[in-house]
Parts: sequence; structure tokens; C-alpha cells
Amino acid sequence: MSRNQIKKDVSISTRRAIIDLLKERGGMDVVALSSQFSLSGMAIRQHLNALKEEGLVTNVVEPRPMGRPTKLWILTPAANRFFPSGYSDLSISLIHSMKEAFGNEGLDKLLDVRNKKMQKQYLQHLGAAAEVREKLEKLAEIRTHEGYMAEVKEQEDGSLLFIEKHCPICEAAAVCTGLCKNELHLFQTVLGDDVHIERGEYILKGGRNCVYTVRQNKP
Repeated sequence: MSRNQIKKDVSISTRRAIIDLLKERGGMDVVALSSQFSLSGMAIRQHLNALKEEGLVTNVVEPRPMGRPTKLWILTPAANRFFPSGYSDLSISLIHSMKEAFGNEGLDKLLDVRNKKMQKQYLQHLGAAAEVREKLEKLAEIRTHEGYMAEVKEQEDGSLLFIEKHCPICEAAAVCTGLCKNELHLFQTVLGDDVHIERGEYILKGGRNCVYTVRQNKP
């Protein structure tokens, strides 16, 4: 392999890693990106400019309480092609076909069957997990495997955030709101009645992530 080819492969690998990091963390400036890749600011800017030319990233200016505003780099919707899509075109076509063949009532029944199947799979994966944090960590594992890039974070007040950074069924959910409605019900079912869960940030409503707040019910 030639030196030029090796250099090209390294550049492609680095740019894909930048895309993954921006997907996970959201907007980042050049300094933060440089520290993650042990590259100079100039090298990072070259990668970002190349990605911008491809329409995969853009930048926004974020005001700061002190000092000059900071330029943050974020992904564009075009970058979603690098992440699981859940066969969106096929899913959307099937949803329209099911509505046409069975009506909304028939579609709801099919979604209920899907929900029960997923509930069984999730409960098996959670196994003997008893604590809420442990259940959420297990849930994050299976959701990440399905392409949702899920993680759990603890808040200062003791509540937990269940965060999904990507939605592989986003296009399908946009034409079938029952998918998201069932998702919230699914989480509540597998986590148990001793917790309260509510959705705050929501990708379909313009949020960067889908974020669920989970609290232990008081005895």
C-alpha cells in the first residue's frame, strides 16, 4: 500500500471518528476535538472543513458569559446516513400499506403485538436486575445494540436520565406516532410500577436526543 493511500485511509478514519463523537456529544469546538484526537487545531480544522464541503457538518456560534462567542461544530441531517436507519423506506412503505389494508385499528393491533414481543425480549435481557439504575443500564445495552446509542446519567436530585442519541426508526415514527407512544409504555412496563418515567427532549420535536427522566416512586 502506498504512503498516499495510507494517509487517505487515516483521514477517512479520523473523519468518521469525528462524526461519531459529534453524534454522541453534540456541538464541540476545535479545542475540545483536538484534545480527543491528539491532533493540532489546524489538523482538526482541515478535517472539519472537508466534512463541511461534503455537507456532513456545519457550525454555530454559541455566546459565552465571559469572553468571545465560541464556534461549535455540529452534524447536519445528512450525517444520519452513517448511523442505523432501521430500513426506513421499507418501514414507511409497510406502515402505509398496513393502514390501507387494515385501517388505524388494525395498525394499532399490530403495534401491540410488536410491543409485547419487545417487552418479552427486554425483560429477558434485564434478568434478575432489581435496582432502577441496574435495570436502566441493562436497557441501555439492548437499545444501543438496536442502534439507539443509549446511556444513563444520574442527576443531582437523584433522578436518572435515560438518553437515546440516535433514533433508527425516526422516519417511520414520523408517520406512525404509535411507535413512540408504545415506546414510552414499553419502558414503563419493563422498569416496573415502582418508578415514574416521563419524556422530555424528543428528537421528533426538534431535540438532539430523546431524553427520559426516571424517578423512584416514594413508598
